[in-house]
Amino acid sequence: MKFNTALIVAGTILLNIAGIVTLSFLSSECGQAPFNTKIVGGEAAMAGAWPWQVSLHISCNGNLCYCGGSLINKDWVLSAAHCLFGTSDIMMYFGHLRRSGLNPHEAKRTASRIIIHPTYNNPKHDNDIALLQLSSSVTFTNYIRPVCLAAAGSKFAAGTETWVTGWGKLQSGGSFPDILQEVQLPVVSNSDCYNAYGGLVTNNMICAGLIKVGGKGPCHGDSGGPMVSRNGSLWIQSGIVSFAWVKCDDPRYPGVYARVSQYQDWIITNIASNPPRFVEFNNNGFRGSFNLFLFSISLTFSIIPFTFSLYLSS
Repeated sequence: MKFNTALIVAGTILLNIAGIVTLSFLSSECGQAPFNTKIVGGEAAMAGAWPWQVSLHISCNGNLCYCGGSLINKDWVLSAAHCLFGTSDIMMYFGHLRRSGLNPHEAKRTASRIIIHPTYNNPKHDNDIALLQLSSSVTFTNYIRPVCLAAAGSKFAAGTETWVTGWGKLQSGGSFPDILQEVQLPVVSNSDCYNAYGGLVTNNMICAGLIKVGGKGPCHGDSGGPMVSRNGSLWIQSGIVSFAWVKCDDPRYPGVYARVSQYQDWIITNIASNPPRFVEFNNNGFRGSFNLFLFSISLTFSIIPFTFSLYLSS
């Protein structure tokens, strides 16, 4: 009886500990968008629908250039290398919906540090990824939250639903919108994308778009912004807007994005403290680091005492 009781007590304690840690991990701020209750592709977004979206205002030879980015924790933003190459004068806007007028939920920061991938290939846009450290931490709200990042080994099969957001031009040669835009696009297989671009696409890239249809996709000013997919209650960033060939709405060429899952080690290495959360994505579900391990522990220690209880009481 003492052995049975000890097992039950030990199992209960370990179950509670595992449950607390799991709950703490799963309640991470990343990938949550409380106001994203209704999404319509290719239209203006609602305030708070994409709380990790960042607007980058960059000084370009005396002019103002625009790019996008994504908030990945309270101190860091993820963007495209080609947006930041050769510049350090950047203002980042969070909780930003409109280019003009009042943004009541907005915060802004400068960059204290810019890290461009060391093997970024400027002409071909391979390894088109960069990190920006904020001048000071942002405070999370319902309008300012980090996105989860696709972990190494994530699988985004052709046809996977994704969403791309930004303030880029509405069409090639067109004007910039005032309100943040959102559009839904399917993932295009790397083989189809490779064929479309004549071999420019590498394994460090992921493609999305409406081949043979066109008319939807990122355009000038959207570079560096996030491509995300929803899995359960979490939004996971799979790509960073990198480039499109000839015209951004050309039906022959899908949009090309830096594949986030390829850079997990690089991102963690450069963010020594408080790394962002990586979540493995596949078409059958998702899992965050430790979740399955903790679930196994909690399940084991809940079953063992129950089994011994039945055995010793019989």
